[in-house]
Amino acid sequence: MKNISLYRLKDRFCLAICMSMVFLCCANVSYSDTANNKDEKDASMQQEWDVYQEYVDFFKEVYDVVTKNYYKDVLPEKFDRFIHQFNTKIYPQLKNQNKSSDYIRWRSAAKMIDTLKTSEDVFSAFYPPEPAKEYEQTSLGKRMDLGIDGSLTEEGYETTQVEPRSDAYGKGLRKGDILLQIDDKDVQTLSQEEIAELLTPLENSFVKLQYLTVLSDVLKKIDVTTKEYFKQTVFMVDVNFQGIYCLEIRRFNRKTAEDLFRFIKFFKTKEHFKGLILDLRNNPGGPPLAAREISSFFLPPGEDFAYFQKKGQPKANLDVPTIPDNFHYDGPMVILVNEKSGSASELFSGVLQRRRRAVLMGQNSAGQVMLKSMFHFDDESMYY
Repeated sequence: MKNISLYRLKDRFCLAICMSMVFLCCANVSYSDTANNKDEKDASMQQEWDVYQEYVDFFKEVYDVVTKNYYKDVLPEKFDRFIHQFNTKIYPQLKNQNKSSDYIRWRSAAKMIDTLKTSEDVFSAFYPPEPAKEYEQTSLGKRMDLGIDGSLTEEGYETTQVEPRSDAYGKGLRKGDILLQIDDKDVQTLSQEEIAELLTPLENSFVKLQYLTVLSDVLKKIDVTTKEYFKQTVFMVDVNFQGIYCLEIRRFNRKTAEDLFRFIKFFKTKEHFKGLILDLRNNPGGPPLAAREISSFFLPPGEDFAYFQKKGQPKANLDVPTIPDNFHYDGPMVILVNEKSGSASELFSGVLQRRRRAVLMGQNSAGQVMLKSMFHFDDESMYY
């Protein structure tokens, strides 16, 4: 009996030891889990802080660009007020909506520009990469496509515009021609949207076109390439007065003077050319140097056209360029403007009015002769 008791005691002792070991193991596991959870929480908080700091660093970068280049002083208090709004309202709201970090950064930067700019400034804005690219192309007049617009008809796809600087125009396609096939696809089997997609391929893409010429009714085939070009901005508008010609300038770009030159050259071959109308209604402007270039057709060469002054720098005068005398137009001229005529178009019309070179007619213009620049950031977003 004694041996049995000893064995039982031994068994109980072993059982106690085992239970203790199990308890200690459980305690260690519990402690380990707690430590791991704390580490994970700390890592998560650090990661969130790093993301937040990236936002603030980006906002500071944009703010520095604005303060360096904006036409008026930007108060630091405005930036501080924006950061407070970002911390207390903007960031929590966008984060709860599960917005991406890019969206939060770009959307918040746009709100910051609205906070920093003056109340009369209707142009300054922040653009994410895709809108920035689109805006730059529109503003500068650049395009990257085949330069063909039109509409689907019973005969085919009738071209309503073929850009003069596009590869298609260089190879003979003209306004009014009828596209029959695009890359061996009959246009009659395609929708307007499908045709538009085929006419805007990637850069350096080759596209086969088959079309019927509007003048000679001849079937032609050409291979055209997508390339970057400047859009045509000057268009002739019919008027019912002999000797009076009207040109609509939809916006200014680096080739506006070239387009205008072509029309002025044509008008001067006409015997009864006696008056010119420039329609700048709805023209939002463009590069100021384009306005300077087209002034050469109407103002004496060498005269001061305008001056520009960047913040903290001396004035820079721009004079009227010199062109051959036979392309200079000295006759009567009217410039049409409205509330959407702004920036460089407003500068041009104002200079010609002040020099008593043209009569302005229409509505009051935008009143925003702010000739702004584009500032790009590493993520391809842009402040304008």
